[in-house]
Amino acid sequence: MTRALEGVRVLDMTHVQSGPSATQLLAWLGADVVKLEAPAGDITRRQLRDLPDVDSLYFTMLNCNKRSITLNTKTERGKEILTELIRRSDVMVENFGPGAVDRMGFTWERVQEINPRLVYASIKGFGEGPYTDFKAYEVVAQAMGGSMATTGFEEGPPTATGAQIGDSGTGVHLVAGILAALFQRERTGRGQRVNVAMQHAVLNLCRVKLRDQQRLAHGPLAEYPNEDFGDTVPRSGNASGGGQPGWAVRCAPGGPNDYVYIVVQPVGWQPIAELMGRPELAEDPEWATPEARLSKLDKMFQLIEEWSSTLPKWQVLEALNAHGIPCGPILSTKEIIEDESLAANEMVVRVPHPERGEFTTVGSPLKLSDSPVEVTSSPLLGAHNEEVYVGELGLDSGELQLLKSNGVI
Repeated sequence: MTRALEGVRVLDMTHVQSGPSATQLLAWLGADVVKLEAPAGDITRRQLRDLPDVDSLYFTMLNCNKRSITLNTKTERGKEILTELIRRSDVMVENFGPGAVDRMGFTWERVQEINPRLVYASIKGFGEGPYTDFKAYEVVAQAMGGSMATTGFEEGPPTATGAQIGDSGTGVHLVAGILAALFQRERTGRGQRVNVAMQHAVLNLCRVKLRDQQRLAHGPLAEYPNEDFGDTVPRSGNASGGGQPGWAVRCAPGGPNDYVYIVVQPVGWQPIAELMGRPELAEDPEWATPEARLSKLDKMFQLIEEWSSTLPKWQVLEALNAHGIPCGPILSTKEIIEDESLAANEMVVRVPHPERGEFTTVGSPLKLSDSPVEVTSSPLLGAHNEEVYVGELGLDSGELQLLKSNGVI
């Protein structure tokens, strides 16, 4: 069975997380992703190692299903080879600092001359303006995209989210842009530039907070548990901030992840009241309607927690689900990595590796009926030099050795 992006060649000049997360998704969709690395390799091969002298999990979990070649693009021969690689590619992806690829001699205009059909995709920290040259990292993007200001508890400091919305979140946005550009190329025959800024991607994921910022002009946000409102959306802990109130309630025995997140819909209040052993609250005018409960959300969830804290979270989950009440247990990373259903859905997969033996990683969340994904190992550094340079570009083996001895690959 062919896969969705079979026949699409991606020249992957990305490093660390944001770019590799995007190109890995393209590889899972069937593209031939050729990861071009400096002779020393992507820095994440050596970062946060759990085993000495072996590619780190940081690298392996972001670079599955790719091929690796090495190239020193600062050398003249390296630039010539890069030119040929661009000529043979459908997509080129990079996440260097602003202007870095231009300084190599590969401006968008030059790239268009080499290959007018190329989709040239870039991730930067910020768009054009005063922040353009700021160095961007995951949490910097969260800070400047609206996430940190609205995450955490009211009296606490701004808090980063554990989800990598700045890096991997931007990568997902870039994939959408690349696929759109490839689709448009089918009609126009032309490639185009695709740019996604990390700040912009985080902002897109925080749009409901900008919704609430505008609602503040008309008064306090009743769906938030906060008592005081200034001129900006406050941090509101675990409140959903949406049309249906939600909160994480503690369960027995009281460990750091012994919680269930529960959403209280109007139809769910009566069964919740019965589960709490307070059936009278279903008819009490002080509690019976969403409007009545809205002014005392903290007290409502306190009452629910008095019940839930006496039971293990899986028992709480079972009781709530029996009544169709939206809820979910707080799953720790250990529980997720051991979750049989996630393994059955190929979202937690074990992958053989030529040096570390085997590692566990996240599988593809994109499930296409006609484009199945088999997650394969990340490549060793330069593992495909001969395959690409000799087998595809036509260099002879003698030159390959010379390029290696001269530090070009």
